[in-house]
Amino acid sequence: MIQRSLSTVIEEEFNRGKVIVILGPRQVGKTTLFSQLKMPGKKILRLDCDNYDDRQLLEDKTKTELSQLMMGIDGLLIDEAQRVRNIGLTLKMLGDLKLNIPILATGSSSLELANDINEPATGRLLTHHLYPFSIREVGNEYGEREEHRLLRQRMVYGLYPEIVTTPAFAQQTLLTLTESYLFKDILTYKGLHKPDMLRKLVIALALQVGSEVSFNELSNLLGIDKETVENYINLLEKCFIVFRIDSYNRNLRNELKKGKKIYFYDNGIRNAIISNFAPLEMRNDAGALWENLMISERKKRNEYRMDYSQLYFWRTQQQKEIDLLEWKDGNLSAFEFKWNTQKAKVKCPESFCQAYPGATYQVITPDNMEEFI
Repeated sequence: MIQRSLSTVIEEEFNRGKVIVILGPRQVGKTTLFSQLKMPGKKILRLDCDNYDDRQLLEDKTKTELSQLMMGIDGLLIDEAQRVRNIGLTLKMLGDLKLNIPILATGSSSLELANDINEPATGRLLTHHLYPFSIREVGNEYGEREEHRLLRQRMVYGLYPEIVTTPAFAQQTLLTLTESYLFKDILTYKGLHKPDMLRKLVIALALQVGSEVSFNELSNLLGIDKETVENYINLLEKCFIVFRIDSYNRNLRNELKKGKKIYFYDNGIRNAIISNFAPLEMRNDAGALWENLMISERKKRNEYRMDYSQLYFWRTQQQKEIDLLEWKDGNLSAFEFKWNTQKAKVKCPESFCQAYPGATYQVITPDNMEEFI
């Protein structure tokens, strides 16, 4: 069993008197994470809210009824909590009981769960995100050298747990994940009126990884209004399929002001969406796959370390660009990603260096990625 970085973080929060919420895509191991948490000798009540009977124990309950439910147990695990009607109010009341025992809830999307809990449970929750395996997590299990050997495979098939543990069926698994799980929350969402259009949008985003995304261009391409494009992308973000990075602008008049890039949390899902599992030597998007992998790995790294750095990209109207900027505590770090190590000697754009003289600059290749991730 591959140890998750998040397990240590969660264990340290057990005694803070808060409800711990773990959000993330389907099939990334949220349920398995429970078994890695160290709660020896404790009587744990686990409720699977895909099960009607378990949901009924939590829906429309008073604080007194919830207090009775918690009697005699040392911890509560709520799986697929977004299935519970008014889950936000329920979690708020559980937090108000101040039982000083671990109470954890998971959700496979932030659609219903986050919308319900943000207001009523403010201040009572500690929220974390669990993603597909990170290269660091897998490397800790199998060894850094072995993981480096499998880097090409990770770039094409990604790091979902079942892909890592059962690579022989990678294509079939990814296609099933994409159709049966990842889109499930979105396609059943009450506000979604054009599911076919959503699929076309996801394909368009997959083909633009590493490039600036224009909502206006997507609107024209798909024949839908700009607001619908943005709403659908918001849904994709809430289901942990994609995430966006905005452009950075502070000092130069010709810097992009409202640019954005959109990346996928997992390379394998991105490739499944466009039905392309060709090896890297047969692809023209190896550079984009490398950039997507590194930025998604950095996002995992930062979140698991409770590192609240802000991520941006940088580009001017003259097409000078840097793949990733990281802003933290007044310090600015710039990163360029090159899959081809022969192109690793890329210099920092002069206009950027002049505008931000205190920033650091580094080119990330397969040869030096370990410290970055």
